[in-house]
Amino acid sequence: MVEMILLIIVTLFCLGVGAFISLRPSRVIELQKKFYEKINWRIEPISMAKEIRNTRLMGLFLIFFVVLVTIDALTHRQVLESVFKFSSWINF
Repeated sequence: MVEMILLIIVTLFCLGVGAFISLRPSRVIELQKKFYEKINWRIEPISMAKEIRNTRLMGLFLIFFVVLVTIDALTHRQVLESVFKFSSWINF
């Protein structure tokens, strides 16, 4: 039961982060820039339009991946485990 609650909490958190990244890519880029300024680095994308597009895609990928992992965990199908076993060079 505790595992199920933890799975739901982590899933909802990750979906929220993915939604934030997808819906507010400009804000995410600004947060990243502020973080890097605090550690004495300055970053600027070459093309802001491409950076916004890529950030939005990263958020959508996160949502897709979290849904896939959650379905896998809830159905106990271990789809991801079989995918990784197919790649024998990855050791778990």
